Amino acid sequence: MLKDIQDAFGHEIFDYYKDKSGFEIVERDDGYIDISYGPQHYFLEYKGWPTSEKMAMKHVSGRVLDVGCGAGRHSLYLQSKGFNVAGIDSSPLAITVCRKRGMRDARIIPITRLNHRVGIFDTIIMMGNNFALLGKPKRVKWMMRRFYNMTTDGGKIIAQVRDPYQTDVPEHLAYHAQNRKKGNLSGEARIRVRYKKYVTPWIDFLMVSLNEMKQILEGTRWQVQGVIDGEGGEYIIILEKLINS
Repeated sequence: MLKDIQDAFGHEIFDYYKDKSGFEIVERDDGYIDISYGPQHYFLEYKGWPTSEKMAMKHVSGRVLDVGCGAGRHSLYLQSKGFNVAGIDSSPLAITVCRKRGMRDARIIPITRLNHRVGIFDTIIMMGNNFALLGKPKRVKWMMRRFYNMTTDGGKIIAQVRDPYQTDVPEHLAYHAQNRKKGNLSGEARIRVRYKKYVTPWIDFLMVSLNEMKQILEGTRWQVQGVIDGEGGEYIIILEKLINS
């Protein structure tokens, strides 16, 4: 479990929940620093969601696992529609906020600790670009095998992804080139979040094009069933589980 001093994400979420204050700084391992959407993004009401996210929710069915639930906006929406939803996040304070906001099943579980003991689900969602939290391509394959064993025969994964090639920022393009020289995918990154005195541990973060996604999924018994185009280089994939393959 994260120590309190490491829970930068949780503290920004908690402060915004309390008094609508807060910010989020993302640092990359090459020294690049950026300010994200900010914690208000994690509290958006359904009417303020991008069209792509609204469309994605129409594909949800059965029992749902929300991976990286943050402040719980997707879980709470689905819960209000009658779905049985479990939300997980590695941030203790984020889970505290989820519970205060009314989530009935919110758990502190890092992604890499997910397995069939957490439960069996019909739909796994990874919104907010949370597919990137799976890290490196090798770990994506490993996690997809776990997700396979955590889902019913008709199981599906709905994941928001960012295409790293949809940018003209010089610092990003240089980072991509450095990655390729190392034999990595352009969109592999190592980042951490800062907020006030709090700093998360470094994490591996993965952004991929649709073609790269399909290549990574080869041999995992998951395939792309549909794609919803988003904004700013983001897209949402609907993955279907292959049985007897």
